[in-house]
Amino acid sequence: MWRDLLPIGRDASTGGYRRYAWTAADADCRSWFRAQAESRGLAHETDRNGNQWAWLGDPAQGDAVVTGSHLDSVPDGGAFDGPLGVVTSFAALDELRRRGVEFTRPLSVTNFGDEEGARFGLACVGSRLSAGQLTREKAYELRDADGISLPQAMEAAGYDPAAIGPDPERLARIGAFVELHVEQGRALDLSGDAVGIASAIWPHGRWRFDFAGEANHAGTTRLADRRDPMLTYAQTVLAARQEAELAGAVATFGKVSVEPNGVNAIPSLVRGWLDSRAPDQATLDTVVAAVEQAARERAERNGVELSVVQESFTPVIEFEHALRDELNKILGGAVPVLGTGAGHDAGILSTSVPTAMLFVRNPTGVSHSPAESADEDDCVAGVLALADVLEGLACR
Repeated sequence: MWRDLLPIGRDASTGGYRRYAWTAADADCRSWFRAQAESRGLAHETDRNGNQWAWLGDPAQGDAVVTGSHLDSVPDGGAFDGPLGVVTSFAALDELRRRGVEFTRPLSVTNFGDEEGARFGLACVGSRLSAGQLTREKAYELRDADGISLPQAMEAAGYDPAAIGPDPERLARIGAFVELHVEQGRALDLSGDAVGIASAIWPHGRWRFDFAGEANHAGTTRLADRRDPMLTYAQTVLAARQEAELAGAVATFGKVSVEPNGVNAIPSLVRGWLDSRAPDQATLDTVVAAVEQAARERAERNGVELSVVQESFTPVIEFEHALRDELNKILGGAVPVLGTGAGHDAGILSTSVPTAMLFVRNPTGVSHSPAESADEDDCVAGVLALADVLEGLACR
């Protein structure tokens, strides 16, 4: 399975993946998922929001156990973030069949669409729509860098955008959702464990900072006469690092656009996107407020206008303690429990269904990069741990 999936959407020049929502690479990933489902005799369906489901048993029975993740990627992302959870889910089902267990609850493997938000700028679109956390009206406003709207992209890919929206009936069928994911950090590597259990997802969000100055000639305009928004932006980037370090949080300006974007032109507009995450809400609020204050003070000194827009936000998510404790019991009670600063579909769905997560050790901690990795033995340990969990939940 891993070898078949590996080349899809991979850029030859960077070695990274560009599996963006509703593109040709996304279609190939969806075809791969469907083929895996059908080869196992599972009933495949795509829901109204473009999420894929592979069912063992009758979903109408309810109280289903669902596992899976996503197959899309960030720009030039790694091979493990998302796909490891999907591949592991099918492999865990194979392991359970090898054990000859008898299922007492319906089981499904799922692939949630547009989890990374690489194309339209909003993460977890598929699960947000299903959980009612993203309205159809707001979804219709989403556009990619080329101005193509989400409904246009879905329609071009052969899906009906008029159908998107909350899916409470489907979510009501789910008794538990368990998502396996490569760890995006080094906690397991430092503790020496192959597999861990998630405790919570840090609160996190994205803020757009628009720095408006005055375009002018880079070679003829005196430094004293410039209203250069790039200077303000640069100082804000440094402030974000400083404030995050002081607070024990993270804050990153990872995306920027410049107008007119000429080598010999002072910019008229610099637009930067801040991603910030923290262990708790108060800390996150403190960091973002401090970054904005530093940006405004610098903007005033430089004669630059600043506007800040919160584009997305997810509060702290505590995974259901009863399900988390049950996973720990199934796995012998000695599995480390750790928080994460990364968002996941499991976090979005936690408002609607009981959810939990398993992490597989990442020896370098690198993620959202072609260097992202996990050792094969640890991946197998993840398969076996997930199989044990699914057996404990769906075969009792």
